Amino acid sequence: MNRFLGLGVAFFVAAALCAAGADKRIVLVAGRPSHGPGEHEYNAGSLLLKKCLDGVPGIQAKVYTNGWPSNPKAFDGADAIVLYMDGGVDYPILQDHRLKDFDALMRQGVGLVCLHYAVEPTLSNGEKEFLDWLGGAYELNWTVNPVWLADFQTLPVHPITRGVRPFAIKDEWYFNIRFRPNLKGVTPILSAVPPESTMDRPDGPDSGNPAARAAVKRGDSQILAWACERVGGGRAFGFTGAHYHTNWGNDDFRKLVLNAIFWVAKVEVPVNGVKSKVSSQDLTEGLDPKGP
Repeated sequence: MNRFLGLGVAFFVAAALCAAGADKRIVLVAGRPSHGPGEHEYNAGSLLLKKCLDGVPGIQAKVYTNGWPSNPKAFDGADAIVLYMDGGVDYPILQDHRLKDFDALMRQGVGLVCLHYAVEPTLSNGEKEFLDWLGGAYELNWTVNPVWLADFQTLPVHPITRGVRPFAIKDEWYFNIRFRPNLKGVTPILSAVPPESTMDRPDGPDSGNPAARAAVKRGDSQILAWACERVGGGRAFGFTGAHYHTNWGNDDFRKLVLNAIFWVAKVEVPVNGVKSKVSSQDLTEGLDPKGP
């Protein structure tokens, strides 16, 4: 008996996938260990998402841990790619010929999910591509990264939000994201109003700037997760949370991301969303040995 998916949902998804043809291939790429224990647990988080996806007939999930896959055929036949890793100047996707190779995959319509730090290329290298592929990007000296309790009181009607209830959760939620002009092709999925405490730090590349301060002072609602439809039919999902590994234990937080993986891979999202069950024991598996 599968711990992560009810039989009714499995039957529903199986029928949809049989109608669509071959299995959908999801490739998850987890970055190297980063930050302290319980933070940026890319390997454990990616393996946990795979465990949830493994219960779905017609879904084939593969995880590459500890950095960019050395296998040159890692993305062959992928319907969706999930990146969960450090971004910025050391972002593996910005190295060598990878931007060009990835752009070719995006032009073929491969779905893309970027979790947390993976929404951050650099302004000089990758932002142009990310605005095309993902619809938005973290930009130094514009976007900020405070830890705060985001209260998602309402959710839009979208396949990604099916079965997801309004919830509130503390995370390092990035905001003041750089989006395409006029949000073209971008649909906000999670939005919340940051409290004044998010601007407690002095100005810096990630901590504050006049534009972010003015937005908080006005009480602007900020987009923290979004869906994107690309020219040519490809789909993407940007999610700024998931700094803390324990947040994967929140059913609505996790369901939203699983729904998004389905959506970008062009799998019909069940009417009540992708069901999964995660125990406290599951949240301890695969953690990186980081010491105290």
